[in-house]
Amino acid sequence: QVQLVESGGGLVQAGGSLRLSCAASGSIFSINAMGWYRQVPGKQRELVAIMTLSGGSTNYGDSVKGRFTVSRDNAWNTVLVFLQMNSVKPEDTAVYYCNAKAYRGSNYWGQGTQVTVSS
Repeated sequence: QVQLVESGGGLVQAGGSLRLSCAASGSIFSINAMGWYRQVPGKQRELVAIMTLSGGSTNYGDSVKGRFTVSRDNAWNTVLVFLQMNSVKPEDTAVYYCNAKAYRGSNYWGQGTQVTVSS
C-alpha cells in the first residue's frame, strides 16, 4: 500500500504562482510514476502532470504546458513530488489530487487539495 499526503493548496491571484507538494510513503518501491490530476464539479478528473520515477520522463496536460512543472525529491523512506504552478489562470481552479501508479497497475490517490485562482 502507498499513502499520499498533499499540501500547498489555497487561494492565489491570476498570474501568480503556487506550489503543491505530495509525500508518498509505504510501499514506495512499487511506484512507477507519480503526478497530479485535477477535477472540477461536473467534469471528469483530468491529467495535469505526471513523471516516471526511474527515468524522469514527464507528461503534461495541454492546458498547463509551459506554465506548470512537475518535479521530485527523495527523503528517508519517502518520495516527494511537487507541482510548481506559474502564471495561473481562473480556469486552473480545481481540486488537485496527487496520484501514484504502481508497476502492477494499482492507482493510489491523495485526499485532494483545493486551488482557487481569483481573477
